[in-house]
Amino acid sequence: MWEEDEREADAAAALLAASVAGFALGVAADDIASRERGSADVAFARQVAMYLCHVGFELSLARVALAFRRDRSTVAHACHAMEDRRDDQKFDLWIASLEAMLRRAPPQRMVGT
Repeated sequence: MWEEDEREADAAAALLAASVAGFALGVAADDIASRERGSADVAFARQVAMYLCHVGFELSLARVALAFRRDRSTVAHACHAMEDRRDDQKFDLWIASLEAMLRRAPPQRMVGT
């Protein structure tokens, strides 16, 4: 039961990260969550979303991979690519603002429900 709840929570976190990344980049969250690679813009947005899910919600690479239905090595590659881009001050400020949004997200379930 716990594992099923954890997977649902991880899927919700991935959807929120995909929505934030999609909004910020003008890409549909459904395209980011798709099993298809999509265009270069979609693939980049997915990398951003996976990175945000990892750092914003502190999920392991394996949990992010399950949530996005990708291989762990794909998530690791995305996270390394985002970290490398953080050397650019503008990108660093941009991604940090997205991280902060996710960190401030309310808990998934309200207390008492």
